[in-house]
Amino acid sequence: MSYEHLFSPVSLGAFHLANRIVLAPMTRNRATPDGIPFPYVADYYAQRASGGLLISEATAISKQGSGYPVIPGIWTAPQTEAWSAITKSVHDAGGKILLQLWHTGRVAHSSLVGGQPVSSSAVAPNLEVLTASFEKVQAETPRELTIAEIAEVVAAYKIGAENAKAAGFDGVELHGANGYLIDQFLRDGVNHRTDEYGGSIENRLRLALEVLTALTDVWGADRVGIRLSPFGAFDDMSDSDPLNHFVAILQALKPLNLAYVHFAFVTGVNEPDALKKFREVYGHNIMTNGTYSGATAEADLAAGLTDATAFGVPFLANPDLPERLKDGAPLNEAIPATFYGGNEVGYTDYPALAHS
Repeated sequence: MSYEHLFSPVSLGAFHLANRIVLAPMTRNRATPDGIPFPYVADYYAQRASGGLLISEATAISKQGSGYPVIPGIWTAPQTEAWSAITKSVHDAGGKILLQLWHTGRVAHSSLVGGQPVSSSAVAPNLEVLTASFEKVQAETPRELTIAEIAEVVAAYKIGAENAKAAGFDGVELHGANGYLIDQFLRDGVNHRTDEYGGSIENRLRLALEVLTALTDVWGADRVGIRLSPFGAFDDMSDSDPLNHFVAILQALKPLNLAYVHFAFVTGVNEPDALKKFREVYGHNIMTNGTYSGATAEADLAAGLTDATAFGVPFLANPDLPERLKDGAPLNEAIPATFYGGNEVGYTDYPALAHS
């Protein structure tokens, strides 16, 4: 089929994309215990540089926020130096790459973060988490961050943004989705606070806005995005009124004029017109991610519901996904057993199309 919209250029803030195919952020657990990405990570991202934009795997801003084993970080000089080689590899291949900034909050184990996990409130998630030795255990009850500690978290995000700039990234995305710390403040299924960071939507949004202010101080609003998951239940998340709450959140985000708002898994929810409503309310650039095929991505773009589409597993398994979609070529099958951890196998060895 023809992908007229998927292969048309678009500008998201300062990012001028040759096509609207974006590499979604995907955790791959290929870093040292000190959060230093392995050298071959550079090959993985460079292989996918034909996408209009690449968003890195979620990257921890601090040890406190590093809630999974062997995930990369951006709070030390060695981590920053390792990322520099990765951004150079992407740029040399003609691509653009953003760093997704991450704090896992309550979705962590004390063996990884060096103390009791933290969150908006002392509400334990009903799920298993990984220890530093990769053992699955029941999640611990987090402790509620104090006002002073919230300020420290904001400062850590800013340091992460500064280190991302030093590492040569083109911008940053704030991970505000999928049950991690920012999401734990946004949604009332977890946030039970009664101070200025809890209760009303304005209060629950306060941390996200403070972090976004810190990030835009470093980068400018046109090089900062945010990822949200209004309807996601991942990591035992819930909200009493997600549609209306996130409409209000978008109204509050609108004056910032960020490069984009990135909705995770907004397709297939119980609110079939949610994306249309979000589009009407927000009015600025929107990126969507879900179980998209080339055809469904083209349909949403053609309908004006989104400006760019982030592909996860299809791009993981097909380093040349844009070329395959354009040519109507078959896609490689993904290998779930190698998604998390390991080495180059199932990471940099997915074949590209052969050319005679």
